Amino acid sequence: MSHDAISQDTHEGRSASHGGGRKRRQGPRKRRRGLKITLGVLLVLLLAGGGTAYWMYQDLDGNIKGVDIDKALGEDRPEKLPTTGQNLLVLGSDSRAGAENKELGGGGGVSGARSDTALVVHIPEGRTEATAVSIPRDTLVTRPECVKSDGSKMASAERVMFNSVYSQVGPACVVKTVEKMSGVRIDHYLEINFAGFKDLVDAIGGVTVEVDEPIKDSASGLDLTAGTHKLDGTESLAYVRTRHGVGDGSDLGRIGLQQQFLMALLTEIKSQDLLGSPTSTYKIANSATKSLTTDEGLASLTSLAEFARSMNGVDPSSMETIMLPVAYDKQDPNRVVAAEPQAGALWKAIRTDGTIPESAKKSPATGG
Repeated sequence: MSHDAISQDTHEGRSASHGGGRKRRQGPRKRRRGLKITLGVLLVLLLAGGGTAYWMYQDLDGNIKGVDIDKALGEDRPEKLPTTGQNLLVLGSDSRAGAENKELGGGGGVSGARSDTALVVHIPEGRTEATAVSIPRDTLVTRPECVKSDGSKMASAERVMFNSVYSQVGPACVVKTVEKMSGVRIDHYLEINFAGFKDLVDAIGGVTVEVDEPIKDSASGLDLTAGTHKLDGTESLAYVRTRHGVGDGSDLGRIGLQQQFLMALLTEIKSQDLLGSPTSTYKIANSATKSLTTDEGLASLTSLAEFARSMNGVDPSSMETIMLPVAYDKQDPNRVVAAEPQAGALWKAIRTDGTIPESAKKSPATGG
């Protein structure tokens, strides 16, 4: 996957008020989405690994791409949690290259990929609950000095848009940026390529989504009325990319759709009899693994399955997805910055494997 620099959107618009830092209370479709993205993919892999022949296992195992985060970052990192808790950085990347993307209004002439969704998933000691902290892509951050894939160094820079780090330097620098801004040690990295979900969606026969308000986006060609829709792979790719057709056109509206889609995808996968159909299971798992990039510690079916089993005790009713508290930037109202003292209190709670106070979830930019 290329990580060359790509042009950024000049304006993403103000953050939507519905993306605030409160705990989701509208029902299971709206809650616990961050961790379920990871659990859903791992569930498919676990089922596939346990029910297929050795040659199938090797074939699927070879699909997973690994990134040596530890080697790239060296020793200058935050301390590990003093407990058995774990922190996982989940990125939803969106490649814009290729003829298919051009047909979908995705900028087919653009190389590289964007990190459209970023979640720091914190699983406390005991692994019976979890919290996913969403970092808005248009958050201005200080990017530390990083080493690019070709061995050259990129100097540190201030007031850099968060999602540009991935496209300019690569995934290891995203991990380093998150660690520097939060003081939180990232134990594992998992990247999900949204474009790769096209084949996965077609493999499972489509994904059903609930559309609250009509979506009409001339850029992607997506035109959906309010109500229930079953999307095929091509429609799903347009759905997770649309921004201009959602709410006020802000980035948080798109993040909400992406998370909703991944939740619906998990629901569809869990509804199918994967163990009863090895052929279907392999087809689905093959598509899922092709869309995955992980740190070296998870870059095999065995490692992923073991990690999935270690989270069997997580109680879904206790999972929570919140947004990093942000405020509008005073120089550029189309960008946001981490709001203090709320953001600092949130990261401190994660660093100490503690309970996140309600005051640390309030985001001035959303009125939450």
